[in-house]
Amino acid sequence: MTPPRIDNRRARRLFMRRHALAEPPTGRLTGDGLLALIERLGFVQVDSIRTVERAHHMILFARNQTYRPKALKRLIERDRALFENWTHDASIIPTRFFPYWRTAMAEKAPRIAARWESYGRVGFREQAEEVMAEIARRGPCLSREMGAEETRSNGGWWEWNPSKTALEYLWRSGRLCVARREGFQKVYDLTENVIPEAHHAAEPPDRAALIDWSCGAALDRLGFATTGELAAFWALISPGEAKTWAAGRSNLIEIEVEGADGTSRRHLARPELLAEETPEPPARMRVLSPFDPMIRDRKRARRLFGFDYTIEVFVPAEKRKYGYYVFPLLEGDRLIGRIDMKADRVLDALVVTGLWLEPGVRRAAGRLRRLESELERQRRLAGVGAVRFDNGWIRD
Repeated sequence: MTPPRIDNRRARRLFMRRHALAEPPTGRLTGDGLLALIERLGFVQVDSIRTVERAHHMILFARNQTYRPKALKRLIERDRALFENWTHDASIIPTRFFPYWRTAMAEKAPRIAARWESYGRVGFREQAEEVMAEIARRGPCLSREMGAEETRSNGGWWEWNPSKTALEYLWRSGRLCVARREGFQKVYDLTENVIPEAHHAAEPPDRAALIDWSCGAALDRLGFATTGELAAFWALISPGEAKTWAAGRSNLIEIEVEGADGTSRRHLARPELLAEETPEPPARMRVLSPFDPMIRDRKRARRLFGFDYTIEVFVPAEKRKYGYYVFPLLEGDRLIGRIDMKADRVLDALVVTGLWLEPGVRRAAGRLRRLESELERQRRLAGVGAVRFDNGWIRD
């Protein structure tokens, strides 16, 4: 029997709806509304680079232009409705999911320790209990406050003393949590002081329950997915575990999803997806963070949107095709280009240095007006006074 087929436009809109990008980014965003938005996305990636604004703020602003960073800070530091830990990278996660992370962290901790030691980071396991005792005695601390007199390991990012490495290991293994950030530096505290008792004292699920939740919650947020995509979403389980889970589910169907190039690929979905409405997204332009969840999986973005994106932060300057930190542009249900810009806080301006439109996307007056409106919104988010354009900013 031939599986049902979803054409590319419908697939894009289904996916965008899951990522809260199919509706106007307007309307008052309360604390409860912001928490609901993050739960809808699953998590929001954290990144230190502040070319315009940090990734987590840009991700949320793209979905609601009334978003303010102070609201996120309250949910994390006052309400403890969100916590910070690891998915595929450092992320802000709803606290009610914490028991699943406890299970995953306990299982991953020995592997993380062995891997770090193979890289030359040594002595941190022996230092861990002393670090725990020190935080219990003095309260939350920054990494720079630990082990200043200790010898550092050699080699780039691994130039951490054993106490600083122990802090990171204890966080990754669940015994410490990030209580808050100062600037962008993590402030660590005992997990029981950060995670509310209802979640901290809850019995951690076993491996089977973790796999079931991880796959089901990922599918809810992707709409349709391969088993590899299910495993990669939270990065808590293996592709093999996701494959076994899918094989044992009678409430899933296989569908064919058309890609941007016209070819189809088989995915898993819930049957009700076939009847889901897909209203046309707003035509407005939106700047996306390079770490936006809609494009985090670069292969999926290329398959669905025909958009080939690589962040070039780690590419040598002479080999970059576009720029250090170039932002994708979403218009309606299409990724139509990318823009290079930076909030220059000395000049008090958002400086635009380059715009590249995708092949077949016209440089129409209406499109440029929509871009100018979005740049004005980005200017306000960045907290600068004007938008400036370099000569020759529109590139071929």
